[in-house]
Amino acid sequence: MPGLAGAGGLVALLTDFGTADIYVGVMKGVVAEIAPGAAVTDLSHEIPAQDVRAAASALLFSYRYFPAGTVFCCVVDPGVGTARRAVAVELGRPAGDRAAIRRDSVTVVCPDNGLLTPLLEQGAGATRAVVLDDPAYHLARASATFHGRDIFAPVAAHLAAGVELTDLGSTCDPDGLARLPWPRPQSDGDGWTAEVIHVDRFGNLITNLPGTDLAKPFDTWRVTLGERSVTGVRATFGEVAVGEPVAYVGSSGYLEVAVRQGSAAREWPAGRGSLLRVERARG
Repeated sequence: MPGLAGAGGLVALLTDFGTADIYVGVMKGVVAEIAPGAAVTDLSHEIPAQDVRAAASALLFSYRYFPAGTVFCCVVDPGVGTARRAVAVELGRPAGDRAAIRRDSVTVVCPDNGLLTPLLEQGAGATRAVVLDDPAYHLARASATFHGRDIFAPVAAHLAAGVELTDLGSTCDPDGLARLPWPRPQSDGDGWTAEVIHVDRFGNLITNLPGTDLAKPFDTWRVTLGERSVTGVRATFGEVAVGEPVAYVGSSGYLEVAVRQGSAAREWPAGRGSLLRVERARG
């Protein structure tokens, strides 16, 4: 399908493809052919292979910092070529997010495999959704193993070029989109049991406990994992000595644990799925 000269939008790519192979570059080429005026940015291509939950966390932590109207093309797709659906989902954004530039929503193009779970449950939710079953907006002779190139990138490009969401396929009920089991922090009145949902490259432990759930005074909260603990929720790493653990509300807006100039994941030790107790220090 010929490109739409002058048509522009923003496409953000999130994949587990890495950068050693041609896959990401080919997807960018497809977008450029269809929507030469669109900008393309790389959110990440280092999601662990086939790790849909990690992709879901990455999208949750990042989507609200993009302009309204952004098209997220997310391809972490262990079910490629099977009966799993390909979808495009329009998502609202919580009140207080950045002012809309084009409209008050973003659109995610992705496999229907649960990748959208935290956005559907913790964001403003889906406003519209379609199954990508109109081949007019795919590449001809789509392969069974590279839907990133043949379906998702073309659809994202058409959206960025101004094609209406409902032209891309059959309307579907957002409530019927696939869900992953997604951990929520558990409160018992005395504190919280939080779960590590992401470990970044620095070894920082990012939990599922929103910082807004922690009442003042912050310096009396104690975070415990097994025999390890740290007291006080700080503003930044520099408030503790090098090599010391620190709990803080990170840029994600969620409670995190780090070791200054070290790795909490290695030194506590902990990883995704680890449970932390968050409660007021006694004595």
